[in-house]
Amino acid sequence: MNELLKSVPDSYFASVNTLSDDLDIGEKPLINMAVGIPDGPAPETVTEAVKSAVDDPENHKYPGFRGRPAFKKAIIDFYRRHYDVELKDENIAILYGTKSMLVQFPMIFIEPGEGVYLPNPGYADYAAGVDLARGVEYELPLLEENDFLPDYDSLKQEELDNARLIYLNYPSNPLGTVASKEFFDNTIRRFRDTGIKIVHDFAYAAFGYEGRHPSILQSDPDFKAAIEVYSFSKSYNMSGFRSGFAVGNKEMIEAINTYQDHTQTGMWGVLQEASISALNEGDAFLLNQKEIFEARKEKVVQALSESGVPIRPIEGGIFGWIRVPEGFDGESFVTYLLKEQSILATPGIPFGSRGKDFIRISLAVEDDKLDECIERFKSIAELWK
Repeated sequence: MNELLKSVPDSYFASVNTLSDDLDIGEKPLINMAVGIPDGPAPETVTEAVKSAVDDPENHKYPGFRGRPAFKKAIIDFYRRHYDVELKDENIAILYGTKSMLVQFPMIFIEPGEGVYLPNPGYADYAAGVDLARGVEYELPLLEENDFLPDYDSLKQEELDNARLIYLNYPSNPLGTVASKEFFDNTIRRFRDTGIKIVHDFAYAAFGYEGRHPSILQSDPDFKAAIEVYSFSKSYNMSGFRSGFAVGNKEMIEAINTYQDHTQTGMWGVLQEASISALNEGDAFLLNQKEIFEARKEKVVQALSESGVPIRPIEGGIFGWIRVPEGFDGESFVTYLLKEQSILATPGIPFGSRGKDFIRISLAVEDDKLDECIERFKSIAELWK
């Protein structure tokens, strides 16, 4: 590999996914609370669409480069139905999973030396894209006193002058916090007439627990300032399918499509048919998915809070954010949990420096294991007292 790629730190989540038998686990059965993949199957309508599409000879050929008209129509209908946002074809890019484009986007949009604001705490792999673009990473602090929303007034003017992109992610991984339409309104007003564009990672769109979580495009209806990146992985239990899309600002979308014209030959028709089925027939599934995780978060937050474990309220998403006991940092406490309670959690430090004294736990485990995990945390609650 070249020197630039060598300079990029290892992906934390790649290492997690290759954990082996050398883990120092205690005597109890392991409960993996680090996984970020919902634990149920994809919708039956999706799997039936796959079975049917596999037998269609048209899906054995190269597909069109920029997605089937039926796929784009399904996206347009979905955003109109759920968010009252009117998209056109020029506002849509089909993605081969969303993580790859979230990492690649700085490489195809900014010039070397330009700045990208990344949330801290925020998803770990955003930073790799800035490094590979030879860009400059600027911290977007998410502070509890501001409800874990960025305070744009606190940003340095010299950074703002050099910045080209801001990444946002609500509902938040790892914080479990949400954004209001008023926040998105303010964000768009602030940046729409500047050289800074917004990338909103909407991976946990289905998991807003105080009503449907707003889309940033509701605040940017003429698509002047933002794109939104929507994933099938979490909302529809389709993480293995590697399908998603970006919608919004025409210039940003065209950059994605032009890049993919050179690097892809179009999404497999079977995956497009699966995605179409999810968007057109999956509204009830999304509601059920939200209800499952809402019940889990209420149980976990209530039980741990009552026992004295300082878990933050989970307003959206599928993760809990817990401050570790005095005498630990996130990494040492993850080691303690694994050895003493056979619980695998995620340390907060991969999400940024502000996660140093926290761990992240996932709600994406079966209910009986979640109940057992609660009991194990309650058994060590005195550590926080």
